[in-house]
Amino acid sequence: MTIVDVCVLGAGAAGLHCAAHAGAMGKSVVVLEHNDRPGKKIRISGGGRCNFTNRVVTHHNMLSANPEFARSALARYTPDDFIALVDAYGIAWHEKKLGQLFCDESAQLIIDMLVSECHHAQVDIRYRTSVQTVTKSDVFVITTSAGEVHARSVVVATGGLSIPSLGASDLGYRIAAQFEHPMIPLVPALVPLTFDASYEHRWSGLSGISVDARVSAHGMNFRENLLFTHRGLSGPAILQISSYIDPGEAITIDVVPDVTLASCVASLPAEKRHMSTILHEILPQRFLDEWNDPTLHRAVNATPKKDLEAALEALHTWSVVPKGTEGYAKAEVTRGGVDTRSLSSKTMESTIVDGLFFIGEVVDVTGWLGGYNFQWAWSSAVAAGKEIGKR
Repeated sequence: MTIVDVCVLGAGAAGLHCAAHAGAMGKSVVVLEHNDRPGKKIRISGGGRCNFTNRVVTHHNMLSANPEFARSALARYTPDDFIALVDAYGIAWHEKKLGQLFCDESAQLIIDMLVSECHHAQVDIRYRTSVQTVTKSDVFVITTSAGEVHARSVVVATGGLSIPSLGASDLGYRIAAQFEHPMIPLVPALVPLTFDASYEHRWSGLSGISVDARVSAHGMNFRENLLFTHRGLSGPAILQISSYIDPGEAITIDVVPDVTLASCVASLPAEKRHMSTILHEILPQRFLDEWNDPTLHRAVNATPKKDLEAALEALHTWSVVPKGTEGYAKAEVTRGGVDTRSLSSKTMESTIVDGLFFIGEVVDVTGWLGGYNFQWAWSSAVAAGKEIGKR
């Protein structure tokens, strides 16, 4: 009976990166992937360009029941470390707003890089191989659709429930539960919000319109684009705040974040235009028409100052209550997962079962939009891979 040092479940971002690091340290590594190829989620990320990290990533950019948990791994394998690997492969990249780093060309280049690193480390990647059971006696026994694998360690890198069309499954959560690990409830995150029929009746005609906005809830706020959809709201600002709210909780939207009365009207007595005309330089006319505030359609110099300020304040503090979300089908990640209280923050190893590791999205660490979740995948993968490599 052949026993490998480690069996990694999942050939996504975290799984491949972990396997390569363990293999590079001389360990025998098998990766099991139920899809027919690696990195399906990587391939579609960033509009096909892969937002592979962010300039600055700390535990402050992560949601978790234990916000400090991610600090160690992120500090020991940083964005600069992953950028160095990308550069070593000659992959051209560029920085977009808010520190987001993307490939100049295809996300496939990142997948090819990760697979190449695995091949250099003599990692055995097996596709179309579904895991059926994981048990442990002296070693782990992983029963698959293609037979058994015996391993001294197992790394669960199976991802979350988001985007089931790419093969997402609950395997990692089932393994965690089987070995009696506590779980933080699972929720779609970085996901568009939906609203009730009255919202759709009023606002669905604006579908496709995007505005610069500041969206806030629970003391968090994000300034990015907001996109109207047929069913509700999307766009980066909405995806970000979606991670912080539950259905039935209000969000506050500021659609004129830089505007004050003084900044848009130089002289109240001299200004004959309507406020809607002035704001049309910032907001789409269709939005202003649907907003339907009579004050905005009066001459500024014929309107009391307090009324003008109240009209602007309403645009700064638009409060809406989502009915729900577009669910896992449209969610970029899954919030919640394996409770970090049962894991070592230095190694990602279970404190309940020796040799069992959890990395990436399956863990209760959820990053912001903008490369943060990829960096968590890289950092947690290296933490586990290096620990396995030392054994």
